[in-house]
Amino acid sequence: MTQEKYFGKALKRTEDPRFITGAGNYVDDIVLHGMLHAAMVRSPYAHAKIGGIDKSSVEGMPGVMQVLTGEDVQQAGLGSIPVGWLLPDLKTPPHPAIATDEVHHVGDIVAVVIAETRAQAEDAAAALDVDYEALPSVASASEALKEGAPQVHPDVPGNRAFHWEIGDAAATAEAFNRAERVVKLKATNHRMIPNAIEPRASLAQFSPASGEYTLYTTSQNPHVHRLILAAFVMNIPEHKLRVVSPDVGGGFGSKIFQYQEEAIVLLAARLIGRPVKWAARRSESFVSDAQGRDHESEAELAVTNDGKLLAYRVKTIANLGGYQTLFAPAVPTYLYGTLCNGVYKFEAVHVEVTGAMTNTVPVDAYRGAGRPEATYLLERIVDVAAHELNMDPAELRRKNFIQPDEFPYQTPVALVYDSGNYEPALDQAMDMMKYQEVRAEQEKMKGGKKVLGVGLISFVEACGLAPSALVGQLGAQAGQWESSLVRVHPTGKVELFTGSHSHGQGHETAFPQIAADELQIPISDIELIHGDTGRMPYGWGTYGSRSAPVGGSALKRALEKITAKAKKIAAHLLEASEEDVEHADGVFRIKGAPDRSKTFFDIALMAHLAHNLPEGMEPGLEATAFYDPANFVYPFGTHIAVVEIDTETGHVKLRNYGSVDDCGPLINPLIAEGQVHGGIAQGMGQALLEEGVYDDEGSLLTGTYMEYAMPRADDVPSYQLGHTVTPSPHNPLGVKGIGEAGTIASTAAVANAVMDALWHEYGIAHLDMPYTAEKVWRAIQAARGTQEQAADD
Repeated sequence: MTQEKYFGKALKRTEDPRFITGAGNYVDDIVLHGMLHAAMVRSPYAHAKIGGIDKSSVEGMPGVMQVLTGEDVQQAGLGSIPVGWLLPDLKTPPHPAIATDEVHHVGDIVAVVIAETRAQAEDAAAALDVDYEALPSVASASEALKEGAPQVHPDVPGNRAFHWEIGDAAATAEAFNRAERVVKLKATNHRMIPNAIEPRASLAQFSPASGEYTLYTTSQNPHVHRLILAAFVMNIPEHKLRVVSPDVGGGFGSKIFQYQEEAIVLLAARLIGRPVKWAARRSESFVSDAQGRDHESEAELAVTNDGKLLAYRVKTIANLGGYQTLFAPAVPTYLYGTLCNGVYKFEAVHVEVTGAMTNTVPVDAYRGAGRPEATYLLERIVDVAAHELNMDPAELRRKNFIQPDEFPYQTPVALVYDSGNYEPALDQAMDMMKYQEVRAEQEKMKGGKKVLGVGLISFVEACGLAPSALVGQLGAQAGQWESSLVRVHPTGKVELFTGSHSHGQGHETAFPQIAADELQIPISDIELIHGDTGRMPYGWGTYGSRSAPVGGSALKRALEKITAKAKKIAAHLLEASEEDVEHADGVFRIKGAPDRSKTFFDIALMAHLAHNLPEGMEPGLEATAFYDPANFVYPFGTHIAVVEIDTETGHVKLRNYGSVDDCGPLINPLIAEGQVHGGIAQGMGQALLEEGVYDDEGSLLTGTYMEYAMPRADDVPSYQLGHTVTPSPHNPLGVKGIGEAGTIASTAAVANAVMDALWHEYGIAHLDMPYTAEKVWRAIQAARGTQEQAADD
């Protein structure tokens, strides 16, 4: 009987029934005996001195057990929250779990109240008497770098946290000198506020008898949290801390980082001797979760009059917020500057980035992390170039693509792309979206009440950061390998353990698909275990679309060890040489003698009974693998957005959206398409709706859903999705990652569509996102006024 193949099959996710029936187990579902509740007291000021905190103002309130301040944290010996990626001149001001003398953004923690119930803790936190002395503050990154700007931290002179550059400045300047045309673009990539379905939560327990801690927390990488908390914050042996991340309702990057609240509940649980839980309110998440993007950039493109791209030059100011967080220095540098080459054959590229501290919530990785910012800026200026050259944007791109026979391809900004074939993705996307017909429709609608815009972008991203030695040289304070453990039970049932963490990506289905094919057993006999440092010793978690190319490859290696040992056992039981045994059709059999075979169950049982094993072989059937990739992987694709703009109201409607992605072989097409669906919605949300807005003093003006516009179902059309398949040579599965592609591409695609409409109709070259109806309407009115004035003249 032929064994069913699972890799590449569009299976429904095995984990979904428990999620959609409310049977999931999230941190806030966990109740421990004697559990107390914590409420954070957060600064209402963006920058202020803490004059004093009067604990007696709440100590008599119902249920209040303890009030902790920065002084208590210092006395307990907790370390600063560390930065996980260092740059040569990086300034890293202290980041205490609770502020001591000064707060640096609205939402900075100044105290915590522990009480019997959540309501009692929150009531007392609201009543705690804190004396603040307001200080001058600054919210804009460019303003923060100006002479005389308020100083955010005394040990970051001029608020300049770092200056970083990559590429050849001289070669780039020389190419610009030869250019027949220089295209310029000044653009912001505005601040985003992550909004996972499940707000962050942490629950800590301490055992005085063993000195062991257990932390349940909403984390994308529990092993990283264990390492940082144990080694750098709590100063305890790593094996004394177990971190469990059960079901987690989305992350999008915001649950990668080490936050203060996790250290606080661990300390409180130890000091009080009872479990302590904290769970964020939604409004609290707006001022406590690390935020994303927030770049101010000036870009220049050197081109010839016939559309050859010669060189690209970028200067960016990145807003880091009030503290440096875990990956903050890496996002606007190595994850951004190295992707500024895109899919094109530039002679030279040069990127400069200045990181600025401001009195805003810290900025760190948000879905795509640097790559959406790079793609947006490059693909916007390529579109501006196409308009100025009067070329079709698709043809300008096609003319400058890196060609398939040029891979591996060394870019001018450090990266070596593994494999790629960009034109088929472009062609498929244009056919799928009937590109030429839409262009004809655009001309017909010109001058009407509604106008069309077509946004086309081609992109490449870097996923599965690796190898560890390389990222270590670049400043990473972490490895980038992944580990996997495969445990076969005597009955032939299999447990897979991975250091990757699933918070919506479908690991519990996709990883068993890999294993079922390798072991040639039914997928129903396999279960994936993740998210618990007590069950899986090591890992680096899920971010940067690394789970399939790195975590999946570690699993593949462990499975190969299992099948290799199983084959030895089979050969022994069949009294044949190992070379004469093949693993096919779900059994181990003698080549040419299919009736002489052993099933996986036969071998699993004998491995544990150990009654008849090859001489010297250890009993059991279990294997561990650590996989450190040779390089990144580079998914790519083309996305096309079509928008319709009402010229009387400025309302932008996303009418059609199509994507063709290439992430190598698809483990599960249904899951991959789901990832792309969500990513597109997230990117279009940035282009059209979402924006984190601060006033000049650092107060967040978009702190609730009344002001922060998340996309809803009626904001997005049904998507058309396509795929091409170009395997990566860098991992045994050939896969590349798809989790962030939709977001990386769609922001730029929708932005280009809006600007395409406004360029064709009114000659407007650029507006910054988000394209709200008011912004678009005002731009149209201004353009109409200019056109009428020109006609009068």
